[in-house]
Amino acid sequence: MKTVNQSVLDTLAEYDSATVQNAGILVRGYIHEDNDYTDPSIREYVSPGEKPAVGYAFTSTWAPLNEPGELKSNRTDYFDSIAKADVPVIVVQQDVEKPSRRGAIIGDGMAYQMKALGAVGALVDGNARDIPGIKQAGLPLWATGRVPGHGPFNMIDQNIEVVVASLKIAPGDILVCDADGTTRVEVDMAADVAKMCAEVRMKESAVHQFFAAKDFTLEKWDKWKKDN
Repeated sequence: MKTVNQSVLDTLAEYDSATVQNAGILVRGYIHEDNDYTDPSIREYVSPGEKPAVGYAFTSTWAPLNEPGELKSNRTDYFDSIAKADVPVIVVQQDVEKPSRRGAIIGDGMAYQMKALGAVGALVDGNARDIPGIKQAGLPLWATGRVPGHGPFNMIDQNIEVVVASLKIAPGDILVCDADGTTRVEVDMAADVAKMCAEVRMKESAVHQFFAAKDFTLEKWDKWKKDN
């Protein structure tokens, strides 16, 4: 898996997911939203705190209700890959049951394991349960729903492209997750995006200060329109 210097991840964590998304536009232009950020169906259930959770996507697919056909991987190998990664991991899970999003595919038991093995967050297209326990485990969590149960519950595959809240995520993508949702950053562009975040923040701060000024007037507004 291709990685970047930890300082790049640390820099991204100093900014919110919206700023990172804006920085990405300045680096590579606009791209389709499904390659850029999650849709409104994702909810933050356990906050990462003052800074976003930032890490590499470790992807997996799950069937929470029925006995599936072929299991292409197993949960132990998946958890081992998190433990051996030696990088901050965002666990990414997609419910591929038909219909999906009916049973839970993450709970507090898994959260304790994932946190202990090196996960810094979990991003789930599907349901969570045991939210108080997940919070106690200290694993930041984003999911598309919440239910109290599941069925036989199997992991189907890992290390494949998945879709979470409309966002296409490949293994090893860098994810920046906060209250607004998740922004995806390609590893090859991460250093440039991290640097550009400062410029985005500077420009936004100047705009905020301009309109918040006590001496703001409509004359200044007219001049701002011409200059911008």
